[in-house]
Amino acid sequence: MEKKLLLQLENITLNQDENLVLRNASLKLRNNEFVYVIGRVGAGKSSLLKSLYCEIPIREGVAHIMGYDLRKIRNREIPYLRRQIGIVFQDFQLLTDRTVVRNLEFVLRATGWKKRNDIKMRIREVLTQVGMQNKGYKMPHELSGCEQQRVAIARSLLNNPKLILADEPTGNLDPETGLQIVQLLHAICRNGKSVIMTTHNYTLVGNLPARVVRCEKGGLYELK
Repeated sequence: MEKKLLLQLENITLNQDENLVLRNASLKLRNNEFVYVIGRVGAGKSSLLKSLYCEIPIREGVAHIMGYDLRKIRNREIPYLRRQIGIVFQDFQLLTDRTVVRNLEFVLRATGWKKRNDIKMRIREVLTQVGMQNKGYKMPHELSGCEQQRVAIARSLLNNPKLILADEPTGNLDPETGLQIVQLLHAICRNGKSVIMTTHNYTLVGNLPARVVRCEKGGLYELK
């Protein structure tokens, strides 16, 4: 049985600050797929991810994601789309003035969760999923880079999204801990999520194989 199509980009054009980023670029993603988007720094990998959660508009082509038309999406619909997408950043982007638990609670309350017991239970679930169930009381500065990224991944899972976008998630980590983070993302994919991960670390791609798409010279090219 063929997996459901989650993302369909066909011949899209993407501009950022008057600069052409992508032209006639195409990409498809189905449920439970893991895709690496590789390419040099500045090739447009991060811009591609930003277009998927409507931070950068797609000007031309066909662009559908989880039932939304990215060319026609209304501003009031964007928060609902973003709740179906978990985002993991290279620099973690944790709130430095509060504990791990308070970081996660902030996100849940901001996205409409109200019942204290539900919030507490969901935080426990996602921290357990990333192996951080005993670190909820810690402040971000008390955690290693790998631990901070694990918390960031837990944050991306809070609203049970269908798709995880991981933008250079190992960029600030040493090779060993970077490998652990990518292993975790693969495990999350096996548990029912789709993952798009940008990277220019080809060693990681070789050690943990999946679909590979190269972002180069304004295009997206599937590597066989």
